[in-house]
Amino acid sequence: MRTEIITIGDELLNGMRVDTNATFLAERLDRIGLPATFISSVGDDIERMAESFHLALSRSEIIITTGGLGPTDDDMTKKGICKVFKRNLIFHEEVLDQLNIRFEKRGLTMPPINQNQALLPQGAKFLDNRFGSALGIVITDRNKLFCSMPGVPREMREMTDAELIPLLKQRVGNLVSIRRVLRTSGAMESVLAEKIRPVLKFAEGVSLAYLPSYRGVDLVVKGRGTIAEEVQAGVDILADRIANLLGDVIYTEGEIEPEEVVGNLLREKGKTLAVAESCTGGLLGGMLTNLPGSSDYFLGGVIAYDDNIKRDHLAVPPETIERFGAVSAECAKAMAQGVVRLVGADLGVSITGIAGPGGGTDEKPVGTVFIGLATSDRAVHKKLTLGSDRTINRLKATAGALEMIRQALIGN
Repeated sequence: MRTEIITIGDELLNGMRVDTNATFLAERLDRIGLPATFISSVGDDIERMAESFHLALSRSEIIITTGGLGPTDDDMTKKGICKVFKRNLIFHEEVLDQLNIRFEKRGLTMPPINQNQALLPQGAKFLDNRFGSALGIVITDRNKLFCSMPGVPREMREMTDAELIPLLKQRVGNLVSIRRVLRTSGAMESVLAEKIRPVLKFAEGVSLAYLPSYRGVDLVVKGRGTIAEEVQAGVDILADRIANLLGDVIYTEGEIEPEEVVGNLLREKGKTLAVAESCTGGLLGGMLTNLPGSSDYFLGGVIAYDDNIKRDHLAVPPETIERFGAVSAECAKAMAQGVVRLVGADLGVSITGIAGPGGGTDEKPVGTVFIGLATSDRAVHKKLTLGSDRTINRLKATAGALEMIRQALIGN
């Protein structure tokens, strides 16, 4: 059953907005066994929109669009739908009443232009919108399912999970889609592929995907079929083989982020953590404290961007910086030890490096990063040699620090 995603809006074509809706929808559709066959974007133009819709209807059984359902003049999706399906816009008094109630509950007067939200294509069914005024539109025509949803990401995501996915599951029938995600850290995609190649024996309908990111590589084992027990067995056999082979390279199963894994380990072991960051400027601390309940284990930290802060607040010996430099193994270890003493944490982790794009030397080029890890009586370090992109280097440095903490907590 071919499924197509069309995202609508001039802002997607002129670079003013990143198209996150297509990515979200593709992931949700894949989970239920309806991987997207085509993904495209079209601007706010009725003729081009109609051309895009006609093409999708000629080659796909399920078409899902996002965007262009608002009340303003540049929102033309409903008109495009009416043009393609040869229907009229019909005024729905009950929809207008619900909109008025929603505005009144917020203590607001509904702008007259929002009455346009009650004009909907003839014969359509509607998907509820908990967070906005634009209803989702569903049209079934010649055994094709056409669904249009708002483009505001929060509205579209809630509508997808609450309304669209249950509707599509009814259409899919007895098709079963199962997947297991093994999240790895500290190993490149090619290294993992070489290592697990000997155990790759696929049952029918089972596949393996490598999804690399700056934080590690996800190994996604997916299975599709009509008998749930057989699909689950095929997925489990392959995923278990990979897990047994890779061991601690896998930091979690499922879609939990590294900072949550580290936080759970800290909580389980009753340990506390503090950070001392230079080139990452608080990025690591921000990730750790994004999690509810992180005060159970995260005590605080220091953004020691200037060398004077390293000396005066983290007690890094001046001779260490003079002899080895602020970007060095010795400085990283001293920073980690200093934050342990300053904050009184069980573990201290530090990051110092040259994020770029400038500041590198022949001896220490851009992308040179040192991570320190300390307890009250010992300190170790790890060196990373990264690239020239500042943002990527900062992300990879925090990922390296989280992996170093995880390995320490599991006893490696």
